[in-house]
Amino acid sequence: MPTVSPASFRTITPGTLPGPEWHQFMLGAVAPRPIAFVSTIDRAGNVNLSPFSFFNVFSSNPATLIFSPANRVRDNTQKHTLYNVRDEVPECVVNICDYALVEQMSLASTEYERDVNEFRKAGLTELASDKVRPPRVAECPVSFECVVEQVIAIGDSNGGGNLVICRVVQAHFREDILLDNGHGVDPHKFDAVARLGGDWYARVVPESLFEVPKPNRNKGIGIDQLPEHIRRSDVLTGNNLGRLANIEPQALPSADDVQAFRQEALVAYTLNKYRNDAPELRRQLVLLGKKVLEEGRLLDAWKVLLLAQ
Repeated sequence: MPTVSPASFRTITPGTLPGPEWHQFMLGAVAPRPIAFVSTIDRAGNVNLSPFSFFNVFSSNPATLIFSPANRVRDNTQKHTLYNVRDEVPECVVNICDYALVEQMSLASTEYERDVNEFRKAGLTELASDKVRPPRVAECPVSFECVVEQVIAIGDSNGGGNLVICRVVQAHFREDILLDNGHGVDPHKFDAVARLGGDWYARVVPESLFEVPKPNRNKGIGIDQLPEHIRRSDVLTGNNLGRLANIEPQALPSADDVQAFRQEALVAYTLNKYRNDAPELRRQLVLLGKKVLEEGRLLDAWKVLLLAQ
């Protein structure tokens, strides 16, 4: 692989920084984080709505989501959402926001008094759930109705987490964000948002989307099996090598395929232009292979790079 220059690191042992400062280091680095916009209710029928970015999906069968209303770093107080699901009604709706709702979602995080309904403060609409008592957020493109299976406290001091383990009993997906075949959510249509550190958020726009073939669909040869001139190239990046190495041995182009590719216009031009300068020819072929690879033409990239051998 290309030589990696030593980097300078700041090494921190948890507990050696003031809580708020360490909090910002963690949240700035573990990002972007999905956001659970959670609606809950108490026994008296008072509704609460609040966002949490300590959140993710942990199982699809059983369908399980976990979010954490952490103790406030500032004063170690606990949030109304936690009281509701732990002490009042062990049910919730995990709503998922898109970009169109991000400011209203943020507003709902205001520390209002316990009996204040954040739906009203944020200008959002309560929609009756099918199987649980807390309402859904009508404006959200996705909502998961959940039964709270367990609440696990992780520490009792400032910043301590409280894992709320939720079993999904009903889910709602707005039709206009689905794939054309209806079998899932289309990331190009969803306009998803995520949480970063501080006041920062991220928005998933088409320009930020890219695909990486899943290695579990095949058994790639691995970077250690790449030809040495590819593995040690100072032109190809780690991402380039990872993509090249995610190919099964039987899928590699044959020697005949490689030689036939010499007739391709750009390859033929490169071979002719640099035929009297072997080191530069090799470099130009690797550059061309990198370009072809980043256009998504994996097999053609392999042919070009093997010509550089």
